[in-house]
Amino acid sequence: MFSGMLLIFLPLIVGYLIPLKRPQHVHWVNTLTVRLVIVILLLMGLSLAALDNLGSNISTIGVYAATFFVCIGGANLLALPILDKIWPTDTQGHQHKLKLSTMMSESGKLIAAVFVGLAVGLIVEMDLSWVDTASEIILLLLLFLIGIQLRNSGMTLKQIVLNKKGVVIATLIVITSLPGGLLAAWLLDLPYHHGLAMASGFGWYSLAGILMGDGLGPVYGGASFIVELARELVAIMLIPMIISRYPLTAIGYGGATAMDFTLPIIQSTGGIRCVPIAIVSGFILSLLVPVLMLFFLSLGA
Repeated sequence: MFSGMLLIFLPLIVGYLIPLKRPQHVHWVNTLTVRLVIVILLLMGLSLAALDNLGSNISTIGVYAATFFVCIGGANLLALPILDKIWPTDTQGHQHKLKLSTMMSESGKLIAAVFVGLAVGLIVEMDLSWVDTASEIILLLLLFLIGIQLRNSGMTLKQIVLNKKGVVIATLIVITSLPGGLLAAWLLDLPYHHGLAMASGFGWYSLAGILMGDGLGPVYGGASFIVELARELVAIMLIPMIISRYPLTAIGYGGATAMDFTLPIIQSTGGIRCVPIAIVSGFILSLLVPVLMLFFLSLGA
C-alpha cells in the first residue's frame, strides 16, 4: 500500500535535505519550479482532451469542484471566526489598494496553461498515450524541487514552534478541511479517502491538481485545481474586507498561499504583525499538502 507513496515521497525528502547557500541557486530552483508547473499543467490539459465523453467529464469536474469548495471552505469559515473571538490579534494595516490584475496574473498564467493543453489536444491529432508517463516523471522532479524550496524558505523549527497563532491556524484549517472533504465525498457518493485527499490541497492549486491528477486521473486533477484556485481568488477579495475585524480568519482562509501569494495583501491590509503568523501557518500547510494528499491517495492503492 505504501510503496508507491514512499516512492513519491523520496524526492521530496531528498530535496528537503539539500541546503542552498547562494541566492542565485535559490532563484534558479524557484524559476525551474514555476516552469515545470506550467509544463505539467499543459500535460493536464492534454489529459483532459484525451478523455472519452469530454463534455460530461467537464460537467463532472464542475460538480465535484463546487461541492468540495463549498463543504471545505464552509467548514473553515465556521471555525476560524471563533478563533478570532477567543484570541484577538491587533492589526495595523495601511489599506493600500493592490491592483487586482497584478495579484491574479500568476493564477491566470496557470489557468491558461491548462486551457492551452486542452486546446492543443482537441485540435491536433496525436497519440496522447505518453502524457501520463511524462507527467509522473516531471512530478517526481517537481517534488524534489519543492523539497529544496521548503528547506530554503528561511523558516526554522524554532520559529515555527514559537509562533503559536500560526501553528493553531494551520491545525484548525486541517481539522476542519478534512471533515469538509468527507461531507463532500458523502454527498457525491465518492470513496471517503478520495474526499480526504481532495480536502488536503489547502490552497496550493498547482501541486494539488497535479497530485490528484496523477493519483486519480484528470477529472479529480481538474476538480482539485479549480477548488484550490477558487480558494485563492476568494481569499484575494476576502482578506482586505475582513482582516481588520477577523485577522486570523483572513490569514487562515488563505491557506498555504499565506506564506507567498496572498502575503503582500495580508501585510498591506493587516500590518506587519500579521506577517509572521501568515508565514508560519502557510509554511506548515504547504508542507502538509504533499504529505497528507499522498497518504490519503495511498489508502486506495
